[in-house]
Amino acid sequence: MTKHVPPRIYCIPATDAPVVAVFRRGPSQWAHVGRWDLAAGRYEPGAWLAGRIFPRRADLSPDGIYLCYFAHKPSATWGHGEAYVAISKLPWLTALHALATCGTWTRGYYFTQDGGNEDSRAAALPIPYGLRSIPAVQFANERRRGWIEAPDSPIRNPNDTWDERRNARMRKPQPHGTRILCVESVGWAGGEFGADQAVDGLSVRYSMESGGDIEMLDDLQWADWNREGELLVATRSGRLQVRRCVDARSVVTFEADLSTLEPNPVPAPSWAGHW
Repeated sequence: MTKHVPPRIYCIPATDAPVVAVFRRGPSQWAHVGRWDLAAGRYEPGAWLAGRIFPRRADLSPDGIYLCYFAHKPSATWGHGEAYVAISKLPWLTALHALATCGTWTRGYYFTQDGGNEDSRAAALPIPYGLRSIPAVQFANERRRGWIEAPDSPIRNPNDTWDERRNARMRKPQPHGTRILCVESVGWAGGEFGADQAVDGLSVRYSMESGGDIEMLDDLQWADWNREGELLVATRSGRLQVRRCVDARSVVTFEADLSTLEPNPVPAPSWAGHW
């Protein structure tokens, strides 16, 4: 009997829109991208890639429209090679613009709103955003979305080029509330490739601080707050949920089960093929 292995899920919320990019890995040779529409309470499945996407080295534009992703597709035959960065429209991977890379050590790019581009190959893109390299620091995506390093987080050694020699701890206060969501890396930071539900080599553990108490959230593999102070989560069993914190408990107000998805590549709609 084949053992069911829950998918690895990592999400990137848009900063200016109620949209979340969802990255799902599983089976191990496949990557899937979806669009979580928070306003409509809907999950929209998108592209499947016979390869690997590195979600911690990806980004979603502030308006929730464009995805900048770093992928490795061994069967790729185009001029950009098998390891590349591309810009597409969420939840599809049709490359509107692509950049060849030096391999899987590439950091990937994030969207900026000042229009500046760090790489000349990304100049003059027809979008109101620039691109800059994602820094080599733990929880880089989270830091751009309001998370801050906890006072008790281990100090980074200045000689630790890839930020691998510590287990960083991050915190994010609840909007309109009193709780604090916490996450920390565990194991060998950046070296947990192949570990259970690690993403880009980073294994994490979530917890919640409330009124001086700490609750471990061991059922989560990803979490963040929405603007209303509700908890957005991806569970270790493969479900997306919105949880409303009520007194000492949480109430699930939305759920989408991604655990049963199987690779099903379909052509992208025509609108995904142009800016």
